[in-house]
Amino acid sequence: MASQSEITLSEIQDFKGKYPKQLWYLFFTEMWERFCFYGNRGMLTVFMVDVLLLSDKESSLKYGAIQAFVYAFTFIGGLFADKVLGFQKSLFWGGILMIIGSVILGVSAHDYFYYGICLLIVGTGFFKPNISTMVGELYKEGDPRRDAGFGLFYAGINVGALFGGAICVYVGKSYSWDLAFLLSGGFMIVGLITFLISRSKLGPIGLAPVHEFPLKAKRNTWLVYIGTLVALPLIYIMITNTHYTDMFMYIIGPATLVYLGSEMIKLKWEENKKMFAALVFILLSILFWAFFEQSGGSLSLFAKDNLHMDLFFFNIDPNVVNNSSNSLFVVLFSPLIGLLWLWMKKKKIEPNYFVKFGMAFLFLGGAFYVFYANRFFADASGKTSLIVFTGAYFVITIAELFLSPIGLSLMTKLSPKKLWGVMMGLWFLASAYGQYVAGILGAGMASPDPKASATVKLNLFTEGYHQLAIYGIITGIVVILVAPFLKKLMKGVA
Repeated sequence: MASQSEITLSEIQDFKGKYPKQLWYLFFTEMWERFCFYGNRGMLTVFMVDVLLLSDKESSLKYGAIQAFVYAFTFIGGLFADKVLGFQKSLFWGGILMIIGSVILGVSAHDYFYYGICLLIVGTGFFKPNISTMVGELYKEGDPRRDAGFGLFYAGINVGALFGGAICVYVGKSYSWDLAFLLSGGFMIVGLITFLISRSKLGPIGLAPVHEFPLKAKRNTWLVYIGTLVALPLIYIMITNTHYTDMFMYIIGPATLVYLGSEMIKLKWEENKKMFAALVFILLSILFWAFFEQSGGSLSLFAKDNLHMDLFFFNIDPNVVNNSSNSLFVVLFSPLIGLLWLWMKKKKIEPNYFVKFGMAFLFLGGAFYVFYANRFFADASGKTSLIVFTGAYFVITIAELFLSPIGLSLMTKLSPKKLWGVMMGLWFLASAYGQYVAGILGAGMASPDPKASATVKLNLFTEGYHQLAIYGIITGIVVILVAPFLKKLMKGVA
């Protein structure tokens, strides 16, 4: 087997065809990690309500806090990978922490829930942004195949999310929550083994930055590992008390922007214009994910309490549908959306990135109108149509496909290479704020009465979705109108 030093970056980037072979290794590594992540994500709210006996409102707030910390730590993980560990070591360390967290939950999710969740939070923070950044490094600057590569990688994310989201919640509700959490960790082990077997093919991609003083570099590496473990009790305190979550989110965003500003001072004006464009995309994504991520919070509770189990000819748990239909639609329709962009590009009518973001918000608003429409199909018991609910997920998937795959690619297109890890982390930090706001929005829709009837819950949730629909469509129209002006910031980026 060739060693990493025998494979150069030029050899990797001078690949023939549509995809570099290294992309497939990263595809499968990410697929199994996403099985773990989305399996756990899909169980959170239902588990907190049914097993920990939290109210709908409290579970929504804690869900938002947990998810916010997951994505906030992707920024921290990206920063340490850039400056100290390198992407490969960071990915491996994150995977180990995720496995340990899943095992702890598998021993007794009821007794050790928050301990396991803390490890999953930090582990995902070290894993997630760095594998996405390595995908970007497979391509030379300006390579038109980069978007297709991220599109394929995004499909890998959703194959894992599809099976993880469906299998884990099914096992949890039908057999054992402990077994479901343990299962997610088992597939994380498969992902980590996949990475270890294939890492020699990545050449210099993701290696630790070369340091002038090797002993100092080694010391810094161990300080990161130790600091991670020392931070776990602090994370435990913050996710068990959402007041501390609020304080953290008020601090981390402004502090991040100050740090980014110090880096941007060193850049040329043309580079900074692209960075400003990236920041606009990031701000828009916060709002998008605040709406979209109702899927793990309020929509999960809606599926649990307000949906029939009939989906055409099938009888299926609504939470399985809630946790997997989006990923299924992504896998089925992402190639078609990619072909649509290629066809429009040949006809020279492809919309620019900002118009695509605006269209994503229009579809997002349309999806929540369909979620709202569920109230018109409800029976006297407050239960409504799983078919209509699934149709809304089809529409929201189209919205996601207009925004998320190109978002990952844009962070590496618009930022200098030395800031790739930071900007990828910042993209996920925006998701953290989206998750945080999603929890607040979901809590605002929840009934304050824990004994509220299904009909009361139906009316409260659907009225909330109606409001999100209106705001989504207004945002989409505004973004499309200002797109020609924002496009000027992206000169030279295709």
